[in-house]
Amino acid sequence: MIQAKNIHKYYGEVAVLKGLSLHIKKGEIVAIVGPSGVGKTTLLQILGALDKPQNDKEFELRVNNVSLKNNTDKEVSTFRNRHIGFIFQFHQLLPEFTALENVCIPAFIANKDKKETEKKALEILTFLGLESRTHHKPNQLSGGEQQRVAVARALINDPSVILADEPSGNLDSEAAKKLHELFFKLRDEYGQTFVIVTHNESLANMADRKLVMKDGVIG
Repeated sequence: MIQAKNIHKYYGEVAVLKGLSLHIKKGEIVAIVGPSGVGKTTLLQILGALDKPQNDKEFELRVNNVSLKNNTDKEVSTFRNRHIGFIFQFHQLLPEFTALENVCIPAFIANKDKKETEKKALEILTFLGLESRTHHKPNQLSGGEQQRVAVARALINDPSVILADEPSGNLDSEAAKKLHELFFKLRDEYGQTFVIVTHNESLANMADRKLVMKDGVIG
């Protein structure tokens, strides 16, 4: 599903990623852990084609057997929209839109049919237990509900992989527990692949694999 080899990233003179390599299989839930500042989020952004590795180094980056090495910005943007779902610590929902509308946005960007998209969004929200909240705006939802809407948005385009950056970091313990259980339910029922950056030891220990980052590499 994801193959990354010899990934380097610098910020000025600081080397954040130092030849990092990893392989994620389809249907895996992989947690990436490590102290703050070791490059976990930077790695996730590169895997999700939001950032690029250092081009002065020979590297390989493939997602769903598609190389992301020499693509144009437009090609990368299209691939990202259709194949990668993102969940962030803060839900990043647009406040002026309802839950249903927020979920539909990535599909509309991909020029998918409005009626079919809304039908699918409602199905996902129902699966996530939010069928009674579809027409509520983010400020009318609890923190856990907002994050589940964000999960639905990440799923709307049937992505190859979902990348999550501290997805439960802004939730109370009960809401976090429910979110973690949801990831495994999605994996079990839909074969969804997750790569999760987290400081939550409970979530990391539930994952199929726990990768520890230190000094810019995975130990």
